[in-house]
Amino acid sequence: MKTGGETKRVLLISNSTLYGSGYLDHAEGEIRDFLGGVARVLFVPYALYDRDAYSATARERFKAMGYGLDAIHTAADARQAVNDAEAIFIGGGNTFRLLKSLYDFDLLDAIRRRVEEGMPYVGSSAGSNVAGPTIKTTKDMPIVEPPSFDALGLVPFQISPHYLDPDPASTHMGETQEERILQFLEENETTVFGLREGAMVRVERGAAVLKGSSGARIFRKGREPVETLPGETLDQLLVGDT
Repeated sequence: MKTGGETKRVLLISNSTLYGSGYLDHAEGEIRDFLGGVARVLFVPYALYDRDAYSATARERFKAMGYGLDAIHTAADARQAVNDAEAIFIGGGNTFRLLKSLYDFDLLDAIRRRVEEGMPYVGSSAGSNVAGPTIKTTKDMPIVEPPSFDALGLVPFQISPHYLDPDPASTHMGETQEERILQFLEENETTVFGLREGAMVRVERGAAVLKGSSGARIFRKGREPVETLPGETLDQLLVGDT
């Protein structure tokens, strides 16, 4: 299984804020390296209810990184805004609300096409969830109902952001995140990347590499989970044999 064409560039961040730091602080170096000479970024704030406030926060942060930011919800034509964008950033929040809005505004095909053409895509949390084939591995509550769980399919693996390892000392009797991912694999074939907070996956030139400050746990149907560390190439884990 391949991650996509040579022109596709995708950066998927587990979390927008890492404990002890501010919004996107932990990801700034990777975002700046990834975006390079891009001047303006199109921001998709659909995962939160107050889109204006969310966009203001993102605009201030991207300005500090040296980029202009346009919010898609203020555009006269959202599809045209995607067509004209140099790069796109889809932020975190509720994955179901985000995906429903992408369907409501008929944006999935437009975003897929532009990313296939080489437009850089940055996603964080919910924005990373929707980059996979479906949103079936999100931890979010279904506060709204999208027409389908099918998402952008920019990468051939599922993302499970904010991945938490089971705590053997915990008295909580509910399912762990690992148990829920294993349940997903009882019914589905797609590999799942459990991204711990601080972890990111960068897809470029047809290869997926784990980046950031923490590792990831890779889940494949019928196989034991695999631990990965920043800097490791993940493509081999998508085809089965390691």
